[in-house]
Amino acid sequence: MSTAESAQSVAVPRARTREARKPKRNWAWVQWVAVVAVMLFCLFPFYWLINTSLKTGPDLSGAALLPPHPTLANYKSIFKNPDFTHALRNSAIVSLTTTFLALLVGSFCAYAIARLKFRRKFWLLALILSITTFPGIAIAAPLFKLWTDIGIYNTLPGLIIPYLTFALPLAIYILVSFFKEIPKDLEEAALVDGATHFQAFYKVVVPLAAPGLATAGILTFIFAWNEFLLAITLTSSATARTVPAAIAFFTGSTQFEQPLGTISAASVVISIPLILLVLLFQKRIVAGLTAGAVKG
Repeated sequence: MSTAESAQSVAVPRARTREARKPKRNWAWVQWVAVVAVMLFCLFPFYWLINTSLKTGPDLSGAALLPPHPTLANYKSIFKNPDFTHALRNSAIVSLTTTFLALLVGSFCAYAIARLKFRRKFWLLALILSITTFPGIAIAAPLFKLWTDIGIYNTLPGLIIPYLTFALPLAIYILVSFFKEIPKDLEEAALVDGATHFQAFYKVVVPLAAPGLATAGILTFIFAWNEFLLAITLTSSATARTVPAAIAFFTGSTQFEQPLGTISAASVVISIPLILLVLLFQKRIVAGLTAGAVKG
């Protein structure tokens, strides 16, 4: 074979490779454009919320993408409002307590379901998960009457108990799938070394289940922090009212003024803890949600 023929035979595959790469590059640009479009679509409402929170007076009726006269007056106003700051404290207490109890009780329940062998385990887990789909409005009126009769209406325990009812099944369902992926040999090795079953659980299993616990905890916290229906039904004053319910009672400086600016500022403030949680524990959330999805 001559030198020209060999050079031509080498040039042909290179040309084909370049042609094959062009559609991939074009498709990559389409993918990036789609990703950016989805991000803008998801983030624009939150940006508009921030935009509205920086407006006051006549600027609130405008639709400018940038506030003409940005100000922090709305943020100063909500933090001077004792009902809002009290509601922030109530939300923190209720959400953290609900999350702690859901993880504490849910970890024991999930571990038992994952490790013990008994009949109709699948149906038990399906029943637990079905509770999370139960509409809260169906139990709001009966709870209002029951809580009033036993004296825990308009109290923090009166909110924690129903919140835990909906949060606990979700935590159990997430943790069961995660506990199943932890090898049982690790617990047996701990038992051989002299550990009790409880020690093997909290010293071996729980640290390995940290991503699942983080996922369940964050989802539980988000649910309790954002819940509105039960919060507004089971409270009647600022003593036990959480932030979502407190925002619903915001009023303007005058009778006919719409408190759009203060409501937007309050919504931004209560969204910050959730955003920080997701950013800080992003890897653990993904690991927890994908646990059990791939069989190795």
